[in-house]
Amino acid sequence: MAHLIAIAASQAGPAHSFMTGEALRAAAERLGHHIALSVRSSLGAQGGWTDDELLRADAVIIAADMAVDRSGLPAARLHETTPGAVLADAADVVRAALARAGASGGAVAAPGVPSPAAAAVPAVAAADVARPLRIVAITSCPTGVAHTFMAAEALEQGAQALGHTIKVETQGSVGAQNALTADEIAQADLIVIAADTQVDRARFAGKRLHATGTKAAIHDAAAVFAQAAAQAAVWGDAPAAGTAATPGAAPAGAAVRSTERTGPYKHLMTGVSFMLPFVVAGGLLIALAFALGGIYVYDDAHQGTLGWTLFQIGAKAGFTLMLPALAGYIAFSIADRPGIAPGMIGGLLAGTVGAGFLGAIAAGFIAGYAVHWMNRAIRLPRTLDGLKPVLLLPLLGTLVVGVLMMMVIGKPMAGVMAALTEWLKGLQTGSAVLLGVILGAMMAFDMGGPVNKAAYVFSTTLIASGVANPMAATMAAGMVPPLGIALACWVFRSRFSAEEREASKAVAVLGLAFITEGAIPFVARDPLRVIPACMAGAAVAGGLSMMWNIGLQAPHGGVFVLAIPNAVNHVVLYALAIAAGTGVTALALGVLKRRVAVA
Repeated sequence: MAHLIAIAASQAGPAHSFMTGEALRAAAERLGHHIALSVRSSLGAQGGWTDDELLRADAVIIAADMAVDRSGLPAARLHETTPGAVLADAADVVRAALARAGASGGAVAAPGVPSPAAAAVPAVAAADVARPLRIVAITSCPTGVAHTFMAAEALEQGAQALGHTIKVETQGSVGAQNALTADEIAQADLIVIAADTQVDRARFAGKRLHATGTKAAIHDAAAVFAQAAAQAAVWGDAPAAGTAATPGAAPAGAAVRSTERTGPYKHLMTGVSFMLPFVVAGGLLIALAFALGGIYVYDDAHQGTLGWTLFQIGAKAGFTLMLPALAGYIAFSIADRPGIAPGMIGGLLAGTVGAGFLGAIAAGFIAGYAVHWMNRAIRLPRTLDGLKPVLLLPLLGTLVVGVLMMMVIGKPMAGVMAALTEWLKGLQTGSAVLLGVILGAMMAFDMGGPVNKAAYVFSTTLIASGVANPMAATMAAGMVPPLGIALACWVFRSRFSAEEREASKAVAVLGLAFITEGAIPFVARDPLRVIPACMAGAAVAGGLSMMWNIGLQAPHGGVFVLAIPNAVNHVVLYALAIAAGTGVTALALGVLKRRVAVA
C-alpha cells in the first residue's frame, strides 16, 4: 500500500473541484492505497493532511487548472495533471503518480536508492534544484497593468530568496520594459514565462523554458522556480552558427513545450491585449473631437476643422483597426506568426460585413486553428519548407477565413451583433440596472480573473458599436473593491491589522486608477468575507451607472480620464455611483470582518 497526498482544484467551480477530489479518493482506495486529500475552491480549502502523512507520502498529486499553493510539497515526488484527466481515468492518474515517484504498487524505493522515475529525470534538472541559477523571465497580462508587474515583483523576490539571479522583462501596456538582451538570454540557465497572453518565444530557441500564468507567479514564485527547474523543456532548436531562422517560422521543436495553461481563454486574452491600445486611442480621440466641435462634429458642415479631423482619426482609423487587431492576435496566439495575416484580414472583413466584435472573435479562432492544422498537415521537402510561413499558410488561411466570413458566417453574425446592439441601446431602466448589477458583480468576483475579464471584454468591444454604457458600469465597478477596502481600513480600523491599514494607502491609488487587482492581498487573507463585500459594492456602482445612463468612451484609466472632456457624459453622477459602491463595500466589510487587535 502506498501513501498519497492530493490537491484537487478546478476553476470551473467548487462542484468540479469536489468531483475531482472524490474521483481521486475512490481510485486510490480501489487500488489499495491510502490518500490524504485537500480540495481547493472559491469556498476555501477543505481537508488536508498531517505532518506525518506528508513525511510518509510516496507521491503527491496536484489535479488543478488554477494556481495552488505548493509550499512544503516535495517537488521530486510531485505529479501534476488536470481535473479533466482525473475525471476521465482517475486510476490511471494514480498509477502515473506512483510510477513517477518510483512507488508503483506500493513498493517504495529504499532511502538513497534512486527510483526508476528519478533516474529518468535529466541530470541537469535535478542539479538545478540545488544550485543557484541564472534566470531570465517575461511577465505579461491582457491589460498589461497590474498582474504584469505584480508577477515580475514576485519572481524577483522569490529568486532573491532562493539565491538565484534573475532579470524580468515586463510586456505591459507601455511596451516591453527592462528588455532582455541576446547575451543575457544566451547565458541564462532557465527561461520562465509567466503570462496570460501569448509571448513570442523565437529568441529562446535551444534554451530550457518553462511557462505558467501570472497568478501562479504571484501566489508562489518559489514553487514556480522549483517546478521550472524540474520540468522545463528545451524550446525549439538552437539555430546553427551563421544561419538565421526563416521569417515567421515556428521553432522546429515547437512540439516540446513546458506544461502551461492554454486554450480559448488565453487566445482571446492575447487578442484583447493587442486590441486595447486601438480602443483607448480611438475612444479618447472621439471624445476630444466632441469636446472641440460638439456632438455632431462628424457632419460634413464641420469638415476640415480640428474636431472633424480628430473624429476621423479615432473612428475611421483607431476603431477600424480594433477588429483586425483582435482577430489577428487571437490567430497569432493559436498559430504563431503565420496566423496574423489571415486573422487580421478576417477581422477586417468582420467589420466590413457588420459582424462586429463577435465576427472578429470568430474570424480569429477560425484563422488560428485553420493555420495551425495546415501547418501540421502540409508536408514539403526541406528545401521548400520555408515557403509555408510566408506563402502557403497566409494564403490558404486567408482563403478559408475570407470565404467563410463573406459567404457563410458573416451575415448571421452581423444579424446577431445588430440585435445585441439594438437590445442594449433600447434597454429600459429596470433591465439596464440589472445588466449593470451583473457586470459589476462579475468585475469583483475574481479580481482580474476569467469572470472579471469576460465582463471587461464584453464592455470594451461594444464601444466601437456606439454602446458605451456597459463600459462605464464596468470601470466604476472595477474601481470599487480597492477603494472600498481602503475606506474600510480607515473607518473600521479595528477590523484590520496595522500592516493592512498601511497597505490600504497604495490600494486606494490603485483603485483610483481602475486596477481592481489591488484588492487581491486583502482577498487572499479573508476571501469568504472580502469577496461578497466587494461584489455588493461593485454591483451597486454598476447598477447606478446604468440607471443614470452614463456612457464612457475610454476602456481604462480610472478617475484620470474623467478630466478629458466628453470621455464620460455625466461626470458628477459617475463619481456618485463610484462613491456609493465604495461606501457599500466599506460598510459590508465593517459588518462581516472580525475585530483584530489594534496596534
